Amino acid sequence: MFSRRSFLKSTVLASAAAMLAGGPLALLDRAFAASIQKVTHTDDEWRKLLSEEQYQVLRHEATERPFTSPLLEEHRTGTFTCAGCDLPLFSSKTKFDSGTGWPSFWQALDGAVKDKKDESFGMVRTASECARCDGHLGHLFEDGPQPTGLRYCMNGVALKFVAATA
Repeated sequence: MFSRRSFLKSTVLASAAAMLAGGPLALLDRAFAASIQKVTHTDDEWRKLLSEEQYQVLRHEATERPFTSPLLEEHRTGTFTCAGCDLPLFSSKTKFDSGTGWPSFWQALDGAVKDKKDESFGMVRTASECARCDGHLGHLFEDGPQPTGLRYCMNGVALKFVAATA
């Protein structure tokens, strides 16, 4: 039987564990990510739904050539979504010119992008994936502008832009 004291103690311990695991916002992000309806397709279905370049980037972690994405010059107000499943990923308010040749953002929408350790090419990086379809978007670096200091360096071909309606 749970006493009030045991309940409070358990709550405090659970909260402390959550903060050690990334803080209360991490709990919200995980809760949001868990609520997202996953999108899954067979390899053949993905090939039919995506262009060849989108398929290679989103499903096989390829990288588009720098300075080739038309989204580099996209400056309208709106939302950048996943090209594979249309999940909103980034607000145009967080886009910035990193000079790297790929669309860059200093913050993702809550729970929309998940991180994965990437040890390819003899380096350790953080890959960014869509929380809905697990499509490879690009990489996350800690050399971005304030207020986050992050740079989500995304393959433009992995994104679509949806302009805000007036």
